[in-house]
Amino acid sequence: MSIDVSTLHPIERSILGEIAKNEPLSIERLAETCKMSLDQVRRGVEWLKFKNLISVKELSSYFVSLAPAGQAALQSGLPERRLVRAIKEGKSIMSEILASGMLDGQEVNAAVAGARRNGWILFSEGSRMSLTEAADKPSAEETLLARLQQGELEQGKLSEDERKGFELLKKRPGYVEVKEQKQILVQITEQGRNLLPALSEEKPQERRLTSELITSGRWKQVELSSLDVEAAAPSVFSGRRHPLADIIEEVKEIFVGLGFSEIDGNMVQSGFWNFDALFTPQDHPAREMQDTFYISGRKHAIPASKDQIARVSRVHKTGWGSWNAEESERVVLRTHTTPVTLQHLARARPENARYFSVGRVFRNEKVSYKHLVEFHQVEGVATAQKASLRDLMGLQKEFYAKMGIKKVKFWPTFFPYTEPSLQSMVYNERLEKWVELFGMGIFRPEVTQPLGIKNPVLAWGGGLERIAMLRFGLDDVRELYTNRLGWLRSVPKCQL
Repeated sequence: MSIDVSTLHPIERSILGEIAKNEPLSIERLAETCKMSLDQVRRGVEWLKFKNLISVKELSSYFVSLAPAGQAALQSGLPERRLVRAIKEGKSIMSEILASGMLDGQEVNAAVAGARRNGWILFSEGSRMSLTEAADKPSAEETLLARLQQGELEQGKLSEDERKGFELLKKRPGYVEVKEQKQILVQITEQGRNLLPALSEEKPQERRLTSELITSGRWKQVELSSLDVEAAAPSVFSGRRHPLADIIEEVKEIFVGLGFSEIDGNMVQSGFWNFDALFTPQDHPAREMQDTFYISGRKHAIPASKDQIARVSRVHKTGWGSWNAEESERVVLRTHTTPVTLQHLARARPENARYFSVGRVFRNEKVSYKHLVEFHQVEGVATAQKASLRDLMGLQKEFYAKMGIKKVKFWPTFFPYTEPSLQSMVYNERLEKWVELFGMGIFRPEVTQPLGIKNPVLAWGGGLERIAMLRFGLDDVRELYTNRLGWLRSVPKCQL
């Protein structure tokens, strides 16, 4: 790989110059001679190593130091030395020595073995012990302990006696310990050395185009260094919106681009607008406590005209055989955004219009990898004199295409308040299978006529979190709400 000197960073130039004078050098020594921080030197070394201008060698050194038992031996002596002291005091048998407290029972074997190995004691009849002339001579272990009191020693530089003492102490647990110290040495390569002449001949370059250079006009005389635009930049985790909030904004922009107007309403609704106005039977399972959150002990007047209430009740009695006003007055957390849409249509009674809403809805369901108690629903409606199912499918395809979903198909299904009804299916490339997404259909006459809506109303909607799961490749919807910083930071702002 051919290297242009002008592309080298000042950190790289400084490191190359220092290594050329004195090699090999450690990272710490380089930081000292180059007057840079360790992080700067490490970064420069990695750059130069990648460009094959330097080579890096890692060396390991082992250092011997005192362990707790060795520290104690410096104060009171090794067991064999304390045995010698006891004999000097006239205690020649082991029972007398143990009674004196100079040794304990666990140290007897080590004391006798060490003293005999050093030639300090002799045994006579009756297991009596006496000292030899060598008893006053320090052992190899004692010599090493004394040296270690002054500081750790490099294992490879121990003398012959010290090495002997180290091998003996190493067999005794807790007297000495060995620590590994790694050192990184940097050397210049042949390719780096060939670059030195060009480096020394190069004119000084300016790294920064400052305001002073511009205003003074000096920028015309100086030579500006080149910049590596492909160099890795540090990761910056600045404040940002949640990825789901970005999806919501994207959905709103798509709807507005398709000519829709946004509507919004209360999350707390009466049973009348949440269920009855949508021709949902009052004994339908979806209205049970197992599926709906009711606000206990609260009822309020239905926010509808007497005529609307009378028309809706008449449709229920005709279609389902009964209708109870008290059931309509129950207060619920909305199970979908359709009651908001329906109230707006009932007020405006438009002949040609397009509306959408994005809001939170609530379902009394068991939380799982694909179900939440609270989630966002996106809903769209369009009304016109000749609106048809073909128009509805076309709007759906256009919406999905703008969301980046190309493979779409529709499946017949049943919903209480639309007829005909379809289920949209989209192809998940990662899972390699079709998955359900939005429900859709044309509002039944039992829904529109009691509210004075004349033209057909096309409607569709579904959970926004399902779109987010497809977009972000998630298998568990709960991941959107766990607030894992690693995942939140990894989601790109822009996606193809």
